[in-house]
Amino acid sequence: PDCRYTCHQQCRSLVQLDCRRPSPGQLSPESTLVLPCSQNVTKAVEEKPKPPTVEEIKQKIEKYNAKVTNCLLMKLNDDGTYTGFIKVHLKLRRPVTVPAGIRPQSIYDALKEVNLANMTDKRTSFYLPLDAIKQLHISSTTTVSEVIQGLLKKFMVVDNPQKFALFKEMRRDGQVLFQKLPLTEYPLYLRLLAGPDTDVLSFVLKENETGEVEWDAFSIPELQNFLMILDKEEKDKIQQVQRKYEKFKQRLQQTLKEARGKPG
Repeated sequence: PDCRYTCHQQCRSLVQLDCRRPSPGQLSPESTLVLPCSQNVTKAVEEKPKPPTVEEIKQKIEKYNAKVTNCLLMKLNDDGTYTGFIKVHLKLRRPVTVPAGIRPQSIYDALKEVNLANMTDKRTSFYLPLDAIKQLHISSTTTVSEVIQGLLKKFMVVDNPQKFALFKEMRRDGQVLFQKLPLTEYPLYLRLLAGPDTDVLSFVLKENETGEVEWDAFSIPELQNFLMILDKEEKDKIQQVQRKYEKFKQRLQQTLKEARGKPG
């Protein structure tokens, strides 16, 4: 049958339908369509922002350093790269795995790049202090992945770096917003753009939440430690509930005892 489909003229060669053409005296709705001014249709290509020039970086660094209230300035190098400081808040809810019986890393070890974690195969798990802050001196070429690995090394954490993620924390209209940063992002450039005010932008290390815990990423000793910690937390919670209701029971018995001694 005559379907009389509607089609632009430049698209006719691309459309194949099993239907007869209308007679010359019949007009198809396609004849009422207005042809575009140009037959060549080009798709808009999203242009990537051009990287800033050395002069633009220099101006941004000067503005940044003018707002710094401490000595944590940024410094421009001759090759166009620059160095500076970022602070990372550690907000880890799960325990981390560290070498057992190893002393904290000294300045000598850090300068000599001594990896104390490789000195023993024994492992133990513990919770890092909540809201602990670590200050890092990094370069403009330092990626998020390198920042995460550097933090784990400083705290001698031997967990897989893929278990962690770096977030940027922003405050807007009284709300706190978190955004996970890609591993290839450059934190120091984000710091430069935002300025030194940590209320505008700060960095947070958290667990890399993927919706479900990837238990295959944990070793057997880690899983055993998790069970021990959960068992201890469960017993502590039970004791808290028992103490709470024991106090409630004592107050109730005391109230009943006092009520019996009163007339009426």
